[in-house]
Amino acid sequence: MSIAQKPAGKVRWGIGLLLGAGTVVNYLDRVNISVAGEHMAKQYGWSHTELGMLFSAFFWSYTLAQIPVGAILDKTGVKWVNRVGTLLWSIATLLTALLGGFAGIFIMRMILGIAEAPAFPANSKATGYWFPLAERGLATSLFDGAAKFSNVIGVGVSTWAILNWGWQGAFIVTGLINLVFAIAFWIFYREPWEHEKLSSEEREYIEKNGAQVQGQASGAFLDNLLVLFKNRKVWGLTIGFMCYGYSFYLFLTWLPNYMTQQLHVSMVKGGWYTIIPWVVATITDILIGGWAVDYFISKGKDPNKVRKTILILGMLFGAFILLEPTTSNPTLQVTYLSIALGGLAFSAPVGWSIPALIAPKGMVGSVGAIMNFFNNLMGVLAPIITGVLIDRTGSFNTGFVIAGVLILFGILSYVFILGDIVPIEE
Repeated sequence: MSIAQKPAGKVRWGIGLLLGAGTVVNYLDRVNISVAGEHMAKQYGWSHTELGMLFSAFFWSYTLAQIPVGAILDKTGVKWVNRVGTLLWSIATLLTALLGGFAGIFIMRMILGIAEAPAFPANSKATGYWFPLAERGLATSLFDGAAKFSNVIGVGVSTWAILNWGWQGAFIVTGLINLVFAIAFWIFYREPWEHEKLSSEEREYIEKNGAQVQGQASGAFLDNLLVLFKNRKVWGLTIGFMCYGYSFYLFLTWLPNYMTQQLHVSMVKGGWYTIIPWVVATITDILIGGWAVDYFISKGKDPNKVRKTILILGMLFGAFILLEPTTSNPTLQVTYLSIALGGLAFSAPVGWSIPALIAPKGMVGSVGAIMNFFNNLMGVLAPIITGVLIDRTGSFNTGFVIAGVLILFGILSYVFILGDIVPIEE
């Protein structure tokens, strides 16, 4: 398909940056507890197993909400779903600081999971609406890279807040930041067909070059869901992405504790060590998973081959996590973690772009929700399994081995089950 000359308008990139900013504040709510967890555990006398359960509480409700959220998005669109979600997750974060004890915090984390459930499927759907195929890689990497960048600033912000006001400070500061974004999203986000500042020239460019058009799935929700669950491509994508997700959520929830407990460094130094892999991940996500994908496609390379190559290569680098248990040298440990997380990071935008590339008309949200449902099951399992293993072995090593083996299974799924990244036949 030929690509029309790019118009002068840049409204779509403003929307892309808004989605990215939303992901940054969204992930602050996941980073804050990973930094505060050690301090909370000391205050309340929790074991690593209990702390792992608390880390996973968010993902219990977040995961269960994915399928219905996908259906709601396909019926109502992005604007109102995310407006309600941003307001609710801001309130839930702030209330966490006011509650004490395992049960109260656990409940608030579950409410937070429900509120944030639409975020990534909505971003995927909004990107499909707002960006032509040739810009989809970079557009997707803006919100996916923001998830990694949030860890860079989130670790620092949460550490600073905890040092000044205790663990409650991490939730108060991040909750207020989220509330500011909720107001901004309410004011600035519109769907393409209702955006007053989107010129007819830019809209034509978006629509004629592969953006998803406004529309709903033609059948009943359960019938459509059954069709998707029977589809090989959907399962190939889902299995591969959930294998990526296990490692990602292990890093997201346990990395600050790993740095202080296994490397035996202070909270501040451990914070700096934690930031390094996430900086690498942010850079590779945007430059390789985003810009490089669009660049090679714009130069006439086969889009399927470009996306599959980046997808598999990133997972192969992710398998470097298997080397983590082979050394006790802090420099090598941080290096292996940075390579693994950097690789996983640049595979992720490709994964997130696939629902909009393969889904039948009106089912992008549902495909993304299925993928994210099983991906976030790993968010439930990885923190708990890792916590149990730490209590039983006194080490993170077995947890890293499990993550590495799953990455290898994910590669096999992408290669042999997903197949070519082309639309599902209707």
